[in-house]
Amino acid sequence: MKIAIIGAGAIGGLVGAKLALAGEDVTFIVRGRNLEAIRERGIKLVTADGWEHTARDVHATDSYALAGPQDVVILAMKAHQVEGVLDQLPHLLAPHTVIVPMQNGIPYWYFQKHGGPHEGQGVSSVDPQGRIAASIDPQRVIGCVVYPASELIAPGVIRHIEGDRFPLGELDGSSSERVHMLAACFVNAGFKAPVLEDIRSEIWLKLWGNATFNPISSLSHSTLVDICQYPLSRELAAAMMREAQEVAQKLGISFRVPLEKRIAGAEKVGKHKTSMLQDVEAGREPEIDALVGSVIELARLTETPTPHIDTVYALVKLLARTMHEENGHVRLSGEPHQQLEAVAA
Repeated sequence: MKIAIIGAGAIGGLVGAKLALAGEDVTFIVRGRNLEAIRERGIKLVTADGWEHTARDVHATDSYALAGPQDVVILAMKAHQVEGVLDQLPHLLAPHTVIVPMQNGIPYWYFQKHGGPHEGQGVSSVDPQGRIAASIDPQRVIGCVVYPASELIAPGVIRHIEGDRFPLGELDGSSSERVHMLAACFVNAGFKAPVLEDIRSEIWLKLWGNATFNPISSLSHSTLVDICQYPLSRELAAAMMREAQEVAQKLGISFRVPLEKRIAGAEKVGKHKTSMLQDVEAGREPEIDALVGSVIELARLTETPTPHIDTVYALVKLLARTMHEENGHVRLSGEPHQQLEAVAA
């Protein structure tokens, strides 16, 4: 299959490298140092057990027109970056092209082909102007939930930390030939890709942790295991998760995993910095609204109080604004008498 991956960061790089190593025709649409590195050396994947594999037979370009029509287009950027690719996206589309958004949080398409009382409603926290929903035909979209943890450790070099599941599902819950073909492609690359009838419930299961552990970690500069093993932060996470669960249940979502088991799963990941903490440390815009703001938006839609989520959201939004105004990043420092350091970019 011809597969274009927009972005070669932690997840896009992982997916593209493994698909290419499995023999798929992969094109990375990237810029800057990542583009140069992949063109020169291919993309390197460092596995969790330390083995290194390099996919050299890949294409890399910053031109959508040059890449041309694809069978599958994977949107492997963060939610607030999707709108920026809309004008160029048509260059990648043939009549049969499937689009797979791989953003964390509540996706812009959540109520498309939903069938419930909110059918067709937009999610303004991730698509403020409605441009994404208006630009991408929902008939092309296959839902996906991203479970692996990985890091971009150098241009063109991805380190896989743990996890291999990419559940897939048609937005209307149907069992189509194309979703099974895509799942088989992922399985052939070494991933687990179950086809689900209710992809939204799986989105909530992943979001259940992301909406809590990401902002808590970015504010406390702590890893998943630290948050879960410290009683006060563990209880805060549990309180936020209970609020999110009530929102989801009002939207008809059932959770197949108990709350404590979900927390235990995060604890098991160990000393892993969440993506939001990594962004704060690097001075990048953190992915707040897709992970937390969207939950609050749906809480208001369902008239559900979320005081713990609201408080943490306000704090992490203020942190992001301060970083932006100061053009800096925030990280723990080992220097004596100085634990927090704000460094100008």
